[in-house]
Amino acid sequence: MKKRTVAVMMAAMMAMGMMSAVNVQAGIEDKTLVVGFDAEYPPYGYMDENGEYTGFDLELAQAVCDLEGWELEKKPISWDSKDQELESGSIDCIWNGFTMNGREDDYTFSVPYVDNSQVIVVAEDSGIETLEDLAGKTVGVQAASAALELLQSEEEGGQKELADTFGSLNEFADYNTAFTELQAGALDALAIDVGVANYQLKSRGEGFVMLDETLNTEQYAIGFKKGNDELCEIVNADLQKLTDDGTVAELAEKYDIADMVTLEASGDTAAETEDAASEETAEAEDEAAETEEAAEE
Repeated sequence: MKKRTVAVMMAAMMAMGMMSAVNVQAGIEDKTLVVGFDAEYPPYGYMDENGEYTGFDLELAQAVCDLEGWELEKKPISWDSKDQELESGSIDCIWNGFTMNGREDDYTFSVPYVDNSQVIVVAEDSGIETLEDLAGKTVGVQAASAALELLQSEEEGGQKELADTFGSLNEFADYNTAFTELQAGALDALAIDVGVANYQLKSRGEGFVMLDETLNTEQYAIGFKKGNDELCEIVNADLQKLTDDGTVAELAEKYDIADMVTLEASGDTAAETEDAASEETAEAEDEAAETEEAAEE
């Protein structure tokens, strides 16, 4: 009886292992990459004026799929349920301004690709100029966000001590709603990622400012289910290819985050780019010299 029980248990464990292997490969074998993202998190993921989901991260994900011959499925998710979505297998990765710092043990992460800071945005006429001025104020933050984790953290680099001085810390499902509350005067300030803050300030026009003091600095990466190394390695290799061919730089310029992207071209590509730039400079100087000579004659 014991032998039969052991045999049944071993068979079950083998079956679970096979299912796990299939799940890890799901995004590869069915030629579809399902990306979970916050649909109200510009410039990384959002709905444009044509009703289409777009953004830096989604366009970069599409470029990876183009290289691999995969279909891209863009799946909007509630940010505070991202872990359940990933664990259940309904998405292959979390790719949308996802902070890796402090979460390294919980996910298999891609290479970091963006340097980010957590900042404070206030109304221009609020009189708030420093972090100390937030004492007694009502501050908004996105639920389950890195900014919220930071303001609740008592570890080194955490900002719970600062948050304890607030009058209240209010959570919102998305930053569009939070900005509406800030504009209405229901909030005094927002804790937010700098890339999102820049986008919101640019799109909303005058009326808001970003404090000079930042809450912290961190990095964005693509989060895969823990152990999904094979899919992660494929995406990492493609990110390097897209960096080398200029796609990443082009998208970064398009979405105004060029100074935040950390991916660098490989040695050979960087050297070729530098040589090409030198040749262009030399040609421009020759043309200028010829023009000057012609003018003198």
